[in-house]
Amino acid sequence: MDIRPIHTETDYKATLKEIAVLMDSDPDPDTPEGDRLDILATLVQAYEAKHVPITAPDPVDAIKFRMEQSGLSVKDLEAIIGKSNRVYEVLNRKRPLTLAMIRRLHQNLGISADVLIAETIAG
Repeated sequence: MDIRPIHTETDYKATLKEIAVLMDSDPDPDTPEGDRLDILATLVQAYEAKHVPITAPDPVDAIKFRMEQSGLSVKDLEAIIGKSNRVYEVLNRKRPLTLAMIRRLHQNLGISADVLIAETIAG
């Protein structure tokens, strides 16, 4: 089966390409190709855990994601952030979140307070 650990970025990219080819062929799990896909995916997961840091999302992106995930509109956020013009200002990064907004977003939408207090990326 000739599978080796992923040591470098080149190994990583080559493994991702091989995974893509295997995924396209959609092998059955109990076949040699299915086993190879499973093993390669595990190797990539281990490499990414060690070498590809996952950063917290931008607060506005987190709000937009939760809105999309929950099917919420700007109107739904008015009770949490304020009038619609204020919601648009926050979503367009024209107005920073206040402590009260952060608390309400955390309580009502379940967005991590750590994410909400992070610096917003300039839009």
